[in-house]
Amino acid sequence: MTGQRFPFMSRREMLKTVSGGFGYLALAGLCAEASADYQNPLAPKAPHFTPQAKRVIYICMRGGPSHVDTFDYKPALAKDDGKTVPEAGRDDRNRGNLLRSPWKFNQHGQSGQWISEVYPHVAQHADDMCIINSLWTDVPNHPQSFLMMHTGEFRFARPSVGSWVLYGLGSENSNLPGFITISPPVNLGGAQNYSSGFLPAIYQGTSIGREGGSVASAAIGNIQPKHLSPELQREQLDMIQSLNRDLLDRKEVNIELEGIIQSYELAFRMQSALPEVLDLSKESASTLQMYGINGSGPRAAAGGKKEGGGGGGTDNFGRQCLMARRLAEAGVRYIEICHSNWDHHNGLKERLGGNALQTDQPIGALLTDLKQRGLLKDTLVMWGGEFGRTPAGQGTNGRNHNSAGFSMWLAGGGVKGGLRYGATDEYGKAAVANKMHPHDLHATILHLLGLDHEQLSYYYGGREYKLTGVGGARVVEGIVA
Repeated sequence: MTGQRFPFMSRREMLKTVSGGFGYLALAGLCAEASADYQNPLAPKAPHFTPQAKRVIYICMRGGPSHVDTFDYKPALAKDDGKTVPEAGRDDRNRGNLLRSPWKFNQHGQSGQWISEVYPHVAQHADDMCIINSLWTDVPNHPQSFLMMHTGEFRFARPSVGSWVLYGLGSENSNLPGFITISPPVNLGGAQNYSSGFLPAIYQGTSIGREGGSVASAAIGNIQPKHLSPELQREQLDMIQSLNRDLLDRKEVNIELEGIIQSYELAFRMQSALPEVLDLSKESASTLQMYGINGSGPRAAAGGKKEGGGGGGTDNFGRQCLMARRLAEAGVRYIEICHSNWDHHNGLKERLGGNALQTDQPIGALLTDLKQRGLLKDTLVMWGGEFGRTPAGQGTNGRNHNSAGFSMWLAGGGVKGGLRYGATDEYGKAAVANKMHPHDLHATILHLLGLDHEQLSYYYGGREYKLTGVGGARVVEGIVA
């Protein structure tokens, strides 16, 4: 080969063709901000208008909690217990005999909100809560409805609500992910529920633990390098950054790729910042007791599913709620915590009672803690699942899926407290007043965060996409303070 001449090949082109392109990823750089034309995709962005909320905590009750046993009081259901459901229509799930709630409902707060006795700690915050009793969704099946609630679509993979929020507003803390999900479900769409979809990968949610696992022992995957000390890792990244500074001065770089590579720089900063935020040992004994951590809360009722390391009590979910408060305080933009399984086709009294016992004290503590720290006013807290349950019984102690009408509640973050919005019919079968679709809920969440859902879009595959679809979504002004 002596004397043979080779065409010039740049460093990027060479590494792009070597070892399946892994070198290309490294060379793309961890310091794209060195380019004057490049902007950190996680940098704080100006909202479309003045926001009332800065962040969101979504308390996700996976499985479809029964609205008629929690937050939708139906005295007619008790009065007509055992009677055939009138006008059941085409949905077989609503056919059968009416089943009264095993629990009493009482009025709470100056607003007189009707709340089931299964949630006594949450009920103490009735005057801060906006209870929505008129939600409905498209399909009464878990996978479709769960994805609809998380992404606004179930037919195709779409970015999660948290990803859209992070894309629209950026992060308040450059050392932490802007979107974190704790104990996310393995099924019902799995990672799609916190995926960035077609948005740049930097907007994907960071998951901690998995559904049903112990939060106390949950680890953050791949956050610590196996073979390098932090000092050596920093030197390695700095060397790569210096190469990229030279490259960025000479050649235009793929901005989407640089956004992906930015996640590696974030991961380096997370190595110390995120574990510190999640370290609950720094909290006082009284705070841990308030959240029901370390065995300080009640035990779940017999038959209630045990969640993680809490032995059926409040410990595991209490840890999630306290983590959510610490993450919100540290500037994380969107936080989701998850509890399951609320799919009560049978064993309603025992299982729903057990689930409520596991979550009531921790949620009440979270609301109390946020309010005492002055965070509730600009933190939007949401509670709910993918749909509700039928007023008709499955046997004598269970309820089927109901997508025609169900309940969620919101608190803080610019919503009207002490308000009951919308209504289902007299038995809770279907939404009949001020009906609200997940697209309407998403539009309202974005509005409270200062984002216009019609303007928040992303060009992909030849068209503009929005969280709220192609049309028909509305901001529910009636719940905005």
